[in-house]
This record gives sequence, C-alpha cells and structure tokens, in this order.
Amino acid sequence: MIKINKGKRFQQAVDAVEEFLRRAKGKDQTSSHNSADDKNRRNSSEERSRPNSGDEKRKLSLSEGKVKKNVGEGKKRVSSGSSERGSKSPLKRAQEQSPRKRGRPPKDEKDLTIPESSSVKGMMAGPMAAFKWQPTASEVGALLQVMGSWYYFHDPLFLFLPSFLPAVCYQAITKKLKICEEETGSTSIQAADSTAVNGSITPTDKKIGFLGLGLMGSGIVSNLLKMGHTVTVWNRTAEKCDLFIQEGARLGRTPAEVVSTCDITFACVSDPKAAKDLVLGPSGVLQGIRPGKCYVDMSTVDADTVTELAQVIVSRGGRFLEAPVSGNQQLSNDGMLVILAAGDRGLYEDCSSCFQAMGKTSFFLGEVGNAAKMMLIVNMVQGSFMATIAEGLTLAQVTGQSQQTLLDILNQGQLASIFLDQKCQNILQGNFKPDFYLKYIQKDLRLAIALGDAVNHPTPMAAAANEVYKRAKALDQSDNDMSAVYRAYIH
Repeated sequence: MIKINKGKRFQQAVDAVEEFLRRAKGKDQTSSHNSADDKNRRNSSEERSRPNSGDEKRKLSLSEGKVKKNVGEGKKRVSSGSSERGSKSPLKRAQEQSPRKRGRPPKDEKDLTIPESSSVKGMMAGPMAAFKWQPTASEVGALLQVMGSWYYFHDPLFLFLPSFLPAVCYQAITKKLKICEEETGSTSIQAADSTAVNGSITPTDKKIGFLGLGLMGSGIVSNLLKMGHTVTVWNRTAEKCDLFIQEGARLGRTPAEVVSTCDITFACVSDPKAAKDLVLGPSGVLQGIRPGKCYVDMSTVDADTVTELAQVIVSRGGRFLEAPVSGNQQLSNDGMLVILAAGDRGLYEDCSSCFQAMGKTSFFLGEVGNAAKMMLIVNMVQGSFMATIAEGLTLAQVTGQSQQTLLDILNQGQLASIFLDQKCQNILQGNFKPDFYLKYIQKDLRLAIALGDAVNHPTPMAAAANEVYKRAKALDQSDNDMSAVYRAYIH
C-alpha cells in the first residue's frame, strides 16, 4: 500500500532534517578515515578545551549556517518508499484514520513563535527541566517518523522540540516553516498539509468527467472545480447539475457522451445494481469507451461487481480503476476523504491531482477487487460501532442514567472521536439529517457479511448490527442518517 499527498509544510520540515542527517553521516565517514594519532590529538585537544565550550559553539554555529544555506533549495518530493514505511507506523495510521479537519486562519508574519500552553510550561519547569538530549543522527531520523502525527493532532509534544532538539536541527525546521509561511501566507502546519485548503494543487490537463451527484459526488465535483480541473457532469436527476454548471462545469447529456468527450471519467453511485446499470445500460459508460479512455468507479460495491465492470471496460480497450472513498458528506465537502484504489496503477498516478483535490490521502491496494473488500470491511466496523453507540444510549435511558453524562464520559476515554461525538449529538438532539444514509450503511453491512460467507469467516457482530438496521429501515428511517438506527431501539 502506498500513501501519497503529504503536505508541503511537512515535506519542507523533512528536507531540513534530512539535510542535517546527510551532513552528520558525512562527518562520520570523514572521521573514520583519520589516523589514530589524529584521533588522539583531537581527544587531547577536546580534554584541554572542555572547560571552555567556545569551540563547540563555533562548530554548532557553522553547521547551523550550512543547513540554513540549503533551506532555500527546491522542494524535494518524499519518495513512495518512505511513504510505505511511514504508513506502517501506528502514529501514521492514527493520523490516516482521524477525520479531524486540518487548517487554521493565517496569522501575521511577525507571529512566528510557537505558543506554549500553561500545562506545557509546567511540565518544562518541573520534571522536564533537567532533561537534556543530544540525539544521534539515527535518533533524529526516528523523530521524523512521529513528527507527522504530532503536528496533525496539534499535540503539545510538538512544542517540546525547541528543548529536546539541537539548535542546528530545530532551527533548520523552523526556517523551513518560515519560508512556507512567506509563500502561502499561513503559519499553520495543518493548513499547509491540506491541499484542498491552500490550493497548491496543479490540476491535470486531462478532461475529467463525473457521473453521480449524490451526497458524496457533489462535494467531490465541487472540489475538483475549485482546484482548477475541467469537469463535465451528468446525473440521473438533471436538476442537480445546475449548480455545478454555474460553477464552471460542463453538462453531459448521457454517461456515454461524458465518457466519449473526457479522458478520465469518475462515477459514484449508490449500489451494485446502479453501478452495473450505469455501465451496461442504454447510453451507458460502455458505449463511450474506446482505446485509451479511462473509467474510475468510486462506488462502494462488492468485489464481484467491480471485477465484472473492469473486465468489460478493458475488453473495449479502456483502462479501469476502482476507488471507493471512506468518509461522509462533510468530509466530501471539505476535500478530506480517504481514497482506496486498486486496478490500473498508471491510471492511479494519472488521477493524482484529482485525488489530492477530493481527499486527504489515498491508498493503492493492488489488483481489482481489493479496494472493494477493504471498503466493505471499513464500513462494517463503522456500522457495527454506530449500532453499539445507539444501544448504549438507549440502555442508559431505560436504566435512569443521563445520556449526556454517558457521552461526556465516553468523550474523556479511549473511544473519544469526532464520529462518536457527532453521532451522539445527532441522537440527543433528534437531528437525523443524512450525512451518511442509513440505507447505504445497511447495504454495506449486508455485502460485508456476504464477503465473510464467501470465505467461511464468521461475522456475528456485523450480522447482529445488520438486523438492527433492517429494523430501522422498516421504521422508515432509510433516508435518514445512519445514527437514526437509534430509533430501532425505542420503538
């Protein structure tokens, strides 16, 4: 799996520390070739100069100057290999799973000081006051592995860097961030990392088509247009296209017309039947496919469906990629979806600017069908968790406990998350405006159970949750948010 789209600010910080590492290693290699006599003379000199740290300060200043000299060099792209290794870190995985929206309002250029909270000041004045660390090159390298997660969560640990890190390394990082501030007008690491926020995407020159303007598709198309892509849209209910035409999109009369006039066509529809009808039906996608045309299906469907669609597209000389998305309407609007892709690797690369516009990160999972399976597993976990939340809130109510207090307790524990808080608030306020349709999460649970059946793997928790969602559908909750599963417990 390859994770892409790391932010500009983080890449610049990485460049600064990598420069420090290269110079540190270079010094180590040079010193290894010195003779024993040179080492003895050097050791003797160090012993004599130990009472006076002036030499060390001059060396540190020289190293710092060299690093600063290289700060203005061109931005280097983090290799996919590094991304692979980084994606295995638990902290990286936590970053990828968090739905927290990044970005802060820009600050004045003069405000370059990292704020220090009272709790951080207390820690630094207490047990941290005597802590001194002079890291080796390898230790600084390890620090890079966790920096991404620290800045993403606004973790106070990032504020400790001035105390922990040698001046040569820390000042190089802050110098990089200052340069990025001058370029973007933002002092926020989070804002710089969110390409949909700072507009740093270079849109592809390929013509983009998009079929399906539902809860997810609407936000995706809006962000594609905002980032400068040329987009042609089609929707079964044509009126939904009007807003995007006003924003600069072109109108396609049929799916076949969109595919025939565009280089890459995306589609995002509700279920396997809709996905098949879109491709195989009258004036469908397949009629517009010819050699070189590209089709990307972003619908959440089963592996068998997506494999069948891939086969018919490729049989006409087309290129196929599945790319279902994890998220909801709000994350779609914010350009913060997680994209799971599989199929044509070259097409995945061609979609890079589009994926940056619509999401915070993307994964390439190999052959067709893998993304469908992974997406169903992700939604199975999410749907089961939502049913458990509803069950807990109703149990609290019938036993005379405060539902608000239960939420407060959960928000202070290990289960705390934006998802938990938002869905509980929906229930407490009786507001079930759809952010993720209940009927679609039930569909995903059903498909995930079938996936387990196909490999003889038990899914009893998902099966139990599925029954509760079916009960909620029977109570006419299909077109409400998934949190409306709560009503299955109170009727």
